[in-house]
Amino acid sequence: MQNTSKQYDDVIEICRSLFINKMKDYGSAWRILRLPSLTDQIFIKAQRIRQLQENTTRKVDEGEKSEFIGIINYSIMALIQLEKGVVETPDLDADEATEMYDKHIGITKSLMENKNHDYGEAWRDMRVSSLTDLILQKLLRVKQIEDNKGKTIVSEGLDANYQDMINYAVFALIHMKQ
Repeated sequence: MQNTSKQYDDVIEICRSLFINKMKDYGSAWRILRLPSLTDQIFIKAQRIRQLQENTTRKVDEGEKSEFIGIINYSIMALIQLEKGVVETPDLDADEATEMYDKHIGITKSLMENKNHDYGEAWRDMRVSSLTDLILQKLLRVKQIEDNKGKTIVSEGLDANYQDMINYAVFALIHMKQ
């Protein structure tokens, strides 16, 4: 588990660095995005990963890694939007956004550690393609919850689904690094 924690942190540092640099370039323009728009962005990335995994020919020179990083960062944006709500104009500076990023990654990593303990790191025996499918399944669940105006009867909410997608994407990136 100690190795998993370090590997997780290494992956997140890459994602966090990209997030911070994009904040410097674009500011918090993403704060105007409604949750379904963020969900659709994540869906596009997950679908592209699946296509890359199934196709042997690539016409764009970007691989799965950048798409998994995008899934992580867009999911963090979604968690921030869930907490703060959507705004009409960008309202976070880089420091505030980074602080919120770190808060939500901390919560998400803690969830991973608890589940990892209970499941015995079963993800290590999974294929990257299975992790991709699980992300897509979570996205379909999120879309249904969004269509239901955020209401669930017995299921976990939007935040738990975004957190699971982050963790599956981190696992995939750890696999791809090895």
